[in-house]
Amino acid sequence: MDRDYLIDLFSEFGPVVLRRMFSGYGIVADGVNFAMALRAGIIFRVDEQTVARYEAEGAKPFQYETRNKTVVVKSYRHLPERLYDDPEELAVWAREAVGAAKRAAARKVGVKKRSGQRKAPSKAAPRKPKTVRKSKSPAVKKAAGRKTNSKRSSVKKR
Repeated sequence: MDRDYLIDLFSEFGPVVLRRMFSGYGIVADGVNFAMALRAGIIFRVDEQTVARYEAEGAKPFQYETRNKTVVVKSYRHLPERLYDDPEELAVWAREAVGAAKRAAARKVGVKKRSGQRKAPSKAAPRKPKTVRKSKSPAVKKAAGRKTNSKRSSVKKR
């Protein structure tokens, strides 16, 4: 699929940004990547609120092959073939995919905030800073000892 075809296909939906990705394009609207246009076709973002519609149409989950296995990405589904010829209905599906992508992004941000929060400081007395001792390894001590001895011996000879 080329850029002009994709822009024309999404004309009823509104402006989209196409970003090079794998063997095709990532399709972005409202700041979220909601679809992919790859060799396998157009793939939309889904979630628990939208996946039933795709299942009813028989749309399969996106999958790809690695050296060792087939990876199934349940959060993306292939666009039903009939929508390629119906830009008005495709726009409805695209809006739902944008909603699913925004909900997924909101969940990610919530998880990052929770895991990154620090504990509230305790009311207990502040702790003393730990002192760090620099210990030398036996080899470093030995080498340091040689240097000291050689300096002393040179001073004694004079």
